[in-house]
Amino acid sequence: MSAATPTASTPDASTPAPGSAETSQATLSADRLVLEYLRARGHKFAEQALTESIGSSEDKGKSPVSISGDELVKKLALFAEKPTQPGENTLKTTLGVQKELATVVNSSNLQNLIASIGPVGAEEILSLDPNDKHEGFRELEAWVEGSLDIYRPEFRPIIFPIFCHFYLDLVQFGFKDAAHEFFETFSPSLEPLHSNVIHRLSTLRLPSHIQSDETAQRFRNEKYTVQMSRSGFALLLGWLTEGVGGEAPGVGDGFSGERGRRGRAAVMRVVNNHLRFDVATTSASKSFSSWEDSTGLLSSLIPQPNGTSTPYTNPQAFNSAAGELKLGPVPISEELRTETEKALREHAIIERDPTVQYDSRLFRPSTAAGLVSPTIADLLPHPQTFKTVDVRREVERVRDARKRIRLDSSVHSPADGNTSQGATPRQLSLPSICAYTLHDVHEGSPCCTFSMDTSLMAAGFEESYIRLWNLKGEPLNGLQSDFRLNNIRDSSALNSLREKGVSPTRKLIGHSGPVYSLAFDPIAGSAAPPKYLLSGSADATARLWSMDTMTNVVAYRGHQNPVWDVDWSPMGIYFATASRDRTARLWSTDRISTLRIYAGHASDVDCVRFHPNSLYIATGSSDWTARLWDVQRGSSVRVFIGHQGIVSNLAFSPDGRYLATAGEDLAINLWDLGSGRRVKKMTGHTASVYSLAFSAESSVLVTGGADWTVRCWDVRGTGGLPETSRTNGIGGGTGSHHTKDPGPDVVETTDLLATFPTKRTPISTVHFTPRNLCLVAGSYLSTAPR
Repeated sequence: MSAATPTASTPDASTPAPGSAETSQATLSADRLVLEYLRARGHKFAEQALTESIGSSEDKGKSPVSISGDELVKKLALFAEKPTQPGENTLKTTLGVQKELATVVNSSNLQNLIASIGPVGAEEILSLDPNDKHEGFRELEAWVEGSLDIYRPEFRPIIFPIFCHFYLDLVQFGFKDAAHEFFETFSPSLEPLHSNVIHRLSTLRLPSHIQSDETAQRFRNEKYTVQMSRSGFALLLGWLTEGVGGEAPGVGDGFSGERGRRGRAAVMRVVNNHLRFDVATTSASKSFSSWEDSTGLLSSLIPQPNGTSTPYTNPQAFNSAAGELKLGPVPISEELRTETEKALREHAIIERDPTVQYDSRLFRPSTAAGLVSPTIADLLPHPQTFKTVDVRREVERVRDARKRIRLDSSVHSPADGNTSQGATPRQLSLPSICAYTLHDVHEGSPCCTFSMDTSLMAAGFEESYIRLWNLKGEPLNGLQSDFRLNNIRDSSALNSLREKGVSPTRKLIGHSGPVYSLAFDPIAGSAAPPKYLLSGSADATARLWSMDTMTNVVAYRGHQNPVWDVDWSPMGIYFATASRDRTARLWSTDRISTLRIYAGHASDVDCVRFHPNSLYIATGSSDWTARLWDVQRGSSVRVFIGHQGIVSNLAFSPDGRYLATAGEDLAINLWDLGSGRRVKKMTGHTASVYSLAFSAESSVLVTGGADWTVRCWDVRGTGGLPETSRTNGIGGGTGSHHTKDPGPDVVETTDLLATFPTKRTPISTVHFTPRNLCLVAGSYLSTAPR
């Protein structure tokens, strides 16, 4: 019997103690009452375990331990069932037992107390032995690792939730030393994939900590979903009930001994009470990353539409029910198309290049197969007439498409290599990268951004200011603040009002907290410098800055917590913000109030991005999920579950088909927006991924992170883990001279094209120009270790 469970005892006749007869009689009576209760409720296994435990205590001949009736009441009171809520215990901790049970002193009250113990409490009484949990988890790991290779990927996800519940149980019932030993023994094998939760659990040492911790309460109140094949589920049941299958070599008595049976019983209690199995008809040959998509505490993460009687239990069911999405490019008006054609012909005449012809494929890409394009009526309200800047933007878009460097490996052949070694098509598809490094930034720079015409760079700092640089070296001379509009008659008069003797860098001051995100407006595209800059800050505001006057124009207030991210709609006018208040919001530059609120995430919304056609926005959250929202309706239309950590960054492919997400689990997931399924998982970074960017053809993905590297990935490659170790060099991923050895826990997938290291610069932003030049930026760490 466990140390916390009262056992039957008989005082030694040769040394009677005062009142020992009464105490022994009360204890034996209590044991009989518990056995009768278990027998009446049909808990045969629990009854047998209690009977054997009492018998084993007598056979050992050890000095028995007697407890008083009052002490027994205190121990059993924790498991008393609520009359109004059957199945839930009245008391969660021992703090209020003395006060609540002040009147419980006689055997009749003790019988009433035992009678009030429900099935949940009866099982908990029998689960108090910490050795059972230690032995059960050890044998569970041995069984999983000893199973067949095709089943091991689907068995491994059950290890983590059982570890969490065993540890929480030990802490809850006061076994502090046993909990510490259990954590130190088994947590190292789980930490690579679940480092955030493992670290959180390590801080829980007292029952009061569990009651106040959000993560612990989610594990207690929600069922952990595990996807498993039918054959795999049958094998798991066989091991839990009979202890057969998957026995690893060198485990001694195997899983059939008494200790093994008690350990399996502890595992079964967690399986019955806290796990929900989604048994699929698919085969068991999936990879581990495939089983991740439908595993975890999903009930609070999957949106539940109003009026739905049956809740969705997995993300694919919700994504399928949400309907088809319009992911194609946005059409433009015939008037704008006509004016753009006219401007292109004029440019051809001026440049004396009559061979340059208008090409509609360069003007606006055609809709990819399988995608549905929206109509103009589907878009957010926007001006009906176009402006000169719109024509210039469309003209420059065609010019950029003509001069773009193709990064698609499918257009290169091995004969294209002009080196002595003969570069492969994969190497020819790598981009040129231009890196900007910020030095002497001791306070840190959380964010950087580039304008689409690559003329400006902005960085936000912990000291609440923004700094601008003109990358062409030209002075950033804004307009003087004391001019009068009636004095401006032409452009020359306007230029005369600009400031004199300024440098190519400016500081913008206005926020009262660290600046976490920046974005230049996209209205002019690559045809002209931007007119506005957006910023988000810890002061819970988003601010709009004029690049003409270099001043703050508007402060948008509505969030109640820090604003982590901001992003412009591709059509301008509208922008979105993400905040610690668990919401994303839609704004318009001409209004100071929120237009839409996107609520549903269970934790901080850390990042937000607009889809290329402006109909949808994507959000990434600290609840480990990403969501796709309908901009106008404000409802969630896709949910992406598969990360094992905070989703801190995301990016849409320019063709509108894919979404890439990355975060603190060091993995980059590529999602198909149409189906909501994960296409593949890319790994190779050895620290958090800070930024993502697709090439113009959506064929190459570039990432930057805290491991001081820039990495290029083949979007259209199949990916997967390598069969053998990667070789050094550009074609084989990270060489030994590029960065530190990733170690056994970080494996580079085969779709990693190349790794470009820096000396000591975490890459905070990566950006592709319309002509496929890659720009990256970060702050150099002079002395601080990684």
